Amino acid sequence: MIALSGPIGAGKTTLTEILSRHLGTKGYYESVDDNQILPLFYKDPKRYAFLLQIYFLNRRLDGIKEAFQTKNSVMDRSIYEDSLLFHLNADLGRATKTEVQIYDSLLTNMMEELPETHYKKNPDLLIDINISFDTMLTRIKKRGRSYEQIDNDPSLYEYYQDLNQRYVEWYDNYNESPKIQIDGDQFDFVEDPKARDKVIQIVDKKIAEI
Repeated sequence: MIALSGPIGAGKTTLTEILSRHLGTKGYYESVDDNQILPLFYKDPKRYAFLLQIYFLNRRLDGIKEAFQTKNSVMDRSIYEDSLLFHLNADLGRATKTEVQIYDSLLTNMMEELPETHYKKNPDLLIDINISFDTMLTRIKKRGRSYEQIDNDPSLYEYYQDLNQRYVEWYDNYNESPKIQIDGDQFDFVEDPKARDKVIQIVDKKIAEI
């Protein structure tokens, strides 16, 4: 299993499509359009932060179980990123200390590898897409989800800035599997076919090493 990570606008969905086509396998995508809680969270973060993270955790584990059945599956988000996002929301006063403790404990229990199970939960490779804050803002604006736009909620500027920085620290500390980082500014695989080919070469090399 390959899992992608990266902040909002990094290009996780696009790279999932690229890699799944290249590997001749199936891509697994985060549920956004049918997520009824996400718009509610943007309207009232304090009320819905915990519920949103439990929703994502449940859906993410369902995806891991399904992806395990597919050789060389590609998932467009790592389950461990959810903890990063929830801790950020807690630091912003959107979740209580008790909710954070419950969430962290639940995540640990859910991801514990048990000898008698027939499938593993951690990915075989994590691919992190690192992008600059400016690139992040440009792509958020381009994809046009109203609840993500800074024009509609100026407080999102600092939220996105903090989020982007935390991803740098999160990747440095990630140790659940082999990992590789793609510079999304240097290799704009979203728009540039040559950059796309280069990223595929980088990923193929890493897979061969593993």
